[in-house]
Amino acid sequence: MHYPSLFLLALYIECYLYLEKMQLLPWGGKITSESLRFFSPIVIWTIFEPTERNHHVLYSALLDYYKVWLQLTDQATEENDTTKVVRNREAQHRYLTWRAEKDPGFPLLKKLIGESHAKDLVTEFLFEGVYSLGSKSFLDYFPEYARDDGTVNKKRSMIGKSFEARPWDATGEFIGGKDAG
Repeated sequence: MHYPSLFLLALYIECYLYLEKMQLLPWGGKITSESLRFFSPIVIWTIFEPTERNHHVLYSALLDYYKVWLQLTDQATEENDTTKVVRNREAQHRYLTWRAEKDPGFPLLKKLIGESHAKDLVTEFLFEGVYSLGSKSFLDYFPEYARDDGTVNKKRSMIGKSFEARPWDATGEFIGGKDAG
């Protein structure tokens, strides 16, 4: 497995702090504090009026992101520390498990293609790795979502805090409050 060093991650953030571009796009609406733990200040989370200007800003940000990602993958070295590989794999599995269970687009997919096909699309394509990277369940990672009958609570947030505005400033500093995820 290839993972960038901390230096490369810092370079990524520095090179890709297109936050000035992100300030041009409106924040995409509520994001729960539980979901926020999986995102960085450079997340593209927007819903905007489909104008040529907005499309240009978004496309430009995506190109910047892609270019830096390519630079990082070119410079990445193979990780030989088994402990780090296992930790990274589990972190990825935790993220995929969260997204497969709490993806905000799932209800729409379910209406469009049915529950079974939507579940397959989410777990086998969009968030592939849920079944192959680990064996822990959603409730193993997030026991606070367990209902008395052992099923998963479908509420999007158990904490109840969400962010309706970008919770980071233009330098990437978190300004969303100390009680956020």
